[in-house]
Amino acid sequence: MKKYQIRLFALCSLLFALCIACSANSTASASYDFAAVRRGTLERTVSSSGTINPVATVNILPRMSGKVEAVYVDYNDEVKTGNILARLNTDMLRLQRDQQQASVQKARANYELQLINFRNQEALAQRGLISEFELRTSRTTLDNQRADMAVAEANLRVIETEINQYAFITSPIDGIVLDRNINVGDTVVDSSNSNSRSIFTIAENLREMQIEATVGELDIASIHRGQEVRFSLESLPGRRFSGVVDNVRMVPVVSNNVVSYTVIINVENHDGSLLPGMTCAVDFIVERNENILMISNAALRYQPTSLSPELVSDMVFNASLVHMTDEQRQAAVEARTRQQSASRQSQNTPNITTLMMGNQNTQSQRMMMGGGGGGGGGRGSGGQSSQRSAQPVVMRTLWFINSDNRLEVMQVRTGISDGLSTRVFLDDDFEGQQMILRERL
Repeated sequence: MKKYQIRLFALCSLLFALCIACSANSTASASYDFAAVRRGTLERTVSSSGTINPVATVNILPRMSGKVEAVYVDYNDEVKTGNILARLNTDMLRLQRDQQQASVQKARANYELQLINFRNQEALAQRGLISEFELRTSRTTLDNQRADMAVAEANLRVIETEINQYAFITSPIDGIVLDRNINVGDTVVDSSNSNSRSIFTIAENLREMQIEATVGELDIASIHRGQEVRFSLESLPGRRFSGVVDNVRMVPVVSNNVVSYTVIINVENHDGSLLPGMTCAVDFIVERNENILMISNAALRYQPTSLSPELVSDMVFNASLVHMTDEQRQAAVEARTRQQSASRQSQNTPNITTLMMGNQNTQSQRMMMGGGGGGGGGRGSGGQSSQRSAQPVVMRTLWFINSDNRLEVMQVRTGISDGLSTRVFLDDDFEGQQMILRERL
């Protein structure tokens, strides 16, 4: 009886092997599209959008109220510090100045007269002809006259300052006039009034601009100062610009329950093609690998439809054994055997315990495959080794046609991806190897 069972088991194994071979042969005869393992450069980026603005802008408000008599600059004019931008009418101020000058003369005359009177009172007090109260009263009157004269002189200086300085609106910086909100004949209100508004906007330097980009909270951890940035504009198709992250503002911006942060990017604008207010698409370069092997993402997602799920699972499991040590390989085989035994005993009605056991075995198998995964990875890592070592090991499958024209699978460790291609850690001999991309209909 025991010999009969052994022979029956051997016969079943032979039939199973023949089924695999027939399935592989029939699958290999199918038509496929292929993608080659190629060498190149990959970048992992964070995409965002932003607005281009000058690094520094100054809003100029009038320091006195009045009627605009002349405007000396227009949009896009270059100005220097101290250049006169506009002039306000000063006719009323000149009349007030003449009036105030008369007040000063009157106050000065009263002071000088009181000074003579105080000196006479002081002489009489020394002789004892007047009381101490009368002398102090005279001194107090002199002090008041001196104060009145000082107030009159100060008011005169205020009027002269308005005529000679405030009536002339000047540029506080070297820059370019971005905006002009006044014309000849307009009436402006001084900046202390709540109704006052900016009459000129000057950009300090348009050769150096900055982008205010918005980055979501899930990606902000990948952004840091000094990070390289690329951006493009719809208004300038075909051109690519670069910049550097200057800082990340810590104040969160919440919109529709979505949290984001503002990132400031410094960019050069030597040719003047970047204008304030332009919107751009920004790519923050998080990681860059040069001279590495990569494959199309579609090849990593391919699964043969001509094979049964059980057969695909067996072929993938056998491919994973290549990356394991002897101890890991033995543990993986034992775990899979227990899983298959439990699956057969359940008779297609698995309970929760069996499912949990299967998931744990699968998880341990993945951990063992990741621990043994290595591969040459090609020449040059392109930096970022510390970031790569901190990332979890991910094993993916690649299907190809072997030298016997049979369908075969291999497991590879993958790295960064740009959304179209993914880095694969393979020996240099695999460069140019054709991997199945998809099945032709």
